Amino acid sequence: MALKCGIVGLPNVGKSTLFNCLSSAKAQSANFPFCTIEPNVGIITVPDDRLIKLAEIDNPKKVIPTTVEIVDIAGLVKGASKGEGLGNQFLGNIRETDAVIHVLRCFENDNITHVDGSIDPVRDKEVIDTELQLKDLETVESRIERLEKQARHGNDPKVKKMYELAVRYKRVLEEGKSARTLQLYDEEARVAKELFLLTNKPVMYVCNVDEASAKNGNKYVEAVREAVKDENAEILVIAAATEADIAELEEYDEKQMFLEELGLDEPGVNKLVHAAYRLLQLQTYFTTGPDESRAWTFKKGTKAPQAAGIIHTDFEKGFIRAEVIKYDNYVKYGSEHACREAGKIGVEGKEYIVQDGDILHFRFNV
Repeated sequence: MALKCGIVGLPNVGKSTLFNCLSSAKAQSANFPFCTIEPNVGIITVPDDRLIKLAEIDNPKKVIPTTVEIVDIAGLVKGASKGEGLGNQFLGNIRETDAVIHVLRCFENDNITHVDGSIDPVRDKEVIDTELQLKDLETVESRIERLEKQARHGNDPKVKKMYELAVRYKRVLEEGKSARTLQLYDEEARVAKELFLLTNKPVMYVCNVDEASAKNGNKYVEAVREAVKDENAEILVIAAATEADIAELEEYDEKQMFLEELGLDEPGVNKLVHAAYRLLQLQTYFTTGPDESRAWTFKKGTKAPQAAGIIHTDFEKGFIRAEVIKYDNYVKYGSEHACREAGKIGVEGKEYIVQDGDILHFRFNV
């Protein structure tokens, strides 16, 4: 499933360091603005203890986890909406992503310069928000002009709905708010997607802190929490430099010891990957057996035939039914055969909405 998150932020806030921790791809990381010029793309494994457990039960030849695509996008500066710095490139790259991971610098370090000369994550957030909002306002004004002409010379209800939405978005953006703050009905939300607004994308804020603040945060994190309290956005606290040190350790026990010293139960990047998964409204179903235990990504609310199509389009075209085992039952009984004997396999049709953690076997005929 080709869904991806874009990591954004001002230069020198720790985006590339964080990306390097997340991905085996190594983004260039240096202490000057615009170090990242081309967007780096990483395919990141989603940690899932359930898949490990299924593999322990079935002892398959292969174990294949699910993944999320993360894009490290060039640092943005004030004036980007007018093409300053790498503005046009930045805005083009972010338009191609499905969700935004906004990294904010919440640490002090005299050896790492800040483009504005001081540490203020709320100000930094507002700089990027403003640039994205200005670009969206430009997009909306252009669409209003076109849609107005179409509405005047035609009778298409969709054009009328799009025009009304564009006018509402213009009002919101002119107030200095992001498009995502506009409350929409389901049908309106579907139409709004066709406007491709940057500030309509779901966002998560990552507060990049020093090692001492990794567990409980600091005054900068609290300021961010206060600033975004009305945004319905997730906030994660991560010490990217420390995560880079953890990523360098090869032995699992060494990593656990390091985490324990910091008072953490798991690496921050694991939490970030899970949060990105939630941000994209993704869930996981499994297929498992002696040949392969595999996790498959699907969008929350997906019905069985479409979930089958993720494996192969023929599965969706010729879908007959899905045999469903709940994860807890599979672990309890220890095999598909035992679940069948215990009457714990459900048979579901085309309207079944797949649930996170389902173990599925599709019957199809092409």
